[in-house]
Amino acid sequence: MQIKPRQHLLDIWQAVARHSFTGGEWDWGEWGGRSSVADAERLLCLLYPATEMPAFRLDDPDTTEEDVQQALRKAGSRLDIPAHLVTAVAEFMRTHTGEDKRPTFAGGYYFRTRHETEQATEEQRRLGVVDSFSMSITLCLATLGFLKVYENKTRRSDIREAIVELRQATSNRLTAAMVSLLRSFVVNVFDPDASQGRTLCELLGQGRLSQRQVLSKFQYRFRPLRAALVESIYLGIDVQEGLKDENQFFECGWAWSMVKDAPEVETCEPIGPQPEGVADPVPHLYFTVVALDGIQDLFSDRTLTLGLLNTEQQKLAEALRLRWELTQQYWSRVARFDDIRWPLEDIPWRTTGQKLESEYFSLSVAAILVHDLMCRRATDDDLTRTVGVMERLAERGRITSRMTRDDPMVHELHNVGVTLPLQGSERIGPPLQWSMNDFSAQLLKRTIQLCALSRNLASHDRLLRLADDIFDHLWGRRIRDGEGAGLWDNVHAVYPEAEIHKRPLPVSWSITERVTEVMVQAHEMYRQPPIRSLELTELARALISESAHLLGNEQMEPAPTDNGRHGMRLRDMEVKLRRARAVVDEQPGTAYALTLDVLGQLDSLARAREAANRGV
Repeated sequence: MQIKPRQHLLDIWQAVARHSFTGGEWDWGEWGGRSSVADAERLLCLLYPATEMPAFRLDDPDTTEEDVQQALRKAGSRLDIPAHLVTAVAEFMRTHTGEDKRPTFAGGYYFRTRHETEQATEEQRRLGVVDSFSMSITLCLATLGFLKVYENKTRRSDIREAIVELRQATSNRLTAAMVSLLRSFVVNVFDPDASQGRTLCELLGQGRLSQRQVLSKFQYRFRPLRAALVESIYLGIDVQEGLKDENQFFECGWAWSMVKDAPEVETCEPIGPQPEGVADPVPHLYFTVVALDGIQDLFSDRTLTLGLLNTEQQKLAEALRLRWELTQQYWSRVARFDDIRWPLEDIPWRTTGQKLESEYFSLSVAAILVHDLMCRRATDDDLTRTVGVMERLAERGRITSRMTRDDPMVHELHNVGVTLPLQGSERIGPPLQWSMNDFSAQLLKRTIQLCALSRNLASHDRLLRLADDIFDHLWGRRIRDGEGAGLWDNVHAVYPEAEIHKRPLPVSWSITERVTEVMVQAHEMYRQPPIRSLELTELARALISESAHLLGNEQMEPAPTDNGRHGMRLRDMEVKLRRARAVVDEQPGTAYALTLDVLGQLDSLARAREAANRGV
């Protein structure tokens, strides 16, 4: 199945409207309000495409496309749809704001306990989580941009009043999310002889380098990054001193929530009291990737062009951008530590802090590498090797390979998912866990990002084929009937022989949102100019030269008496050659096809003339 962003997104919107609108009004349903993460993901399924793709705009009812209106007919008319979205987002802001007027970022039912007999405490369910911080940044920026246009298009006084209130609440939530992400960033320093240090040595050394060689190479490759962390970010006296010691290893990234004893961030924005953190100061790969995705939206072209950040938020964004850049550089260098064999190529990845290994963690490191490759000029070797990693992950994840009997991959990656212990959560209740079952959606997302980045024909073709295979797998996992029809996730549909654990949970908004995001990325990828082949360009130029010469020769021949049809045919050829010359640099294949058509017509004219001369 080829990815068709417009058609597939219309299908998703129709399913979302059918699920979330009752009588034209937004309906959160039974599970609404139980998790700020799920609620934000649900709203982004509509708001993200509506603010990133001009053809799906909803903020100006006069420009709403007819097929978009048809897909969202359950949400009302073209005038009702943006008003209902404003109402829904305003309700989200009120629901996830505490009595002390502080925005809340509760993980809610996304938090799990280790044993089914244990129940998370109410205090634990209210804990903020990096998923919510990051998702809120994307949601708030999308909302602010949406309101900026819609405010000038609506004439309803009640909606105008709601917009004023919503804009302030959205700005407050955006600031609070940025502050929370700053307080969740950690640098973990550890000794090479410690358990974590030995694990990192094994990972980086790949059985070829001794601990001493790994440490020496680590010191050399990470010296500038270490200095940047020491000079630019205050991390506490113990961490600062440990970082200065080059005989110590370190990791950086985001914990799962705000870190215990993390200092408050000074801000003049009215975000209320900053809560105490509970997370251990240990970076998690999954939450690091989630944070990087959200922070990236803070300095996108759209955010800068529309001026969505105020002065205080711009300062916070710069602080986050510094951490974003340093984290990308760190994990990108770790992934490619050994040129002969990248640690990333040794699948599955082993985490040093939690002592876990999974293909999901390999994908997380690959995701950070993709971020880094998008920021710098990636070499063909980097791209080719990363493509190979993606293909192997799809195969090992049973997406492009068949399932074996009692295959654990189906259970561990797609059904229940990878379980991540949330260290520090046991301070206020039973130990909490976080499950990630969006392996396929994340793999598709990174494959499309790489595809948009690659300008190598061979790699681009491999990535397109892989993206189509993953999308075919994902599209088959949509729920086929019932309340969530057309949404995700029905794992049993693609693994009918597997024993699927029935989860008493609603629609998976995490997977649905990620598929929606992929459609936006695929749309952007197709809008790029096609990859130019130098060989095809030279051949097209040669054909244009030959065609121009033969056409000039043909124009010197006496015109037949055919009421001007011959002259019109020659003029049509001139137009095609002019078009071929105009596009030959950007679309050599198109120029080639146009010129071949001209050559064919010229040859038919020459043969007709020869036949006529023989007849005479």
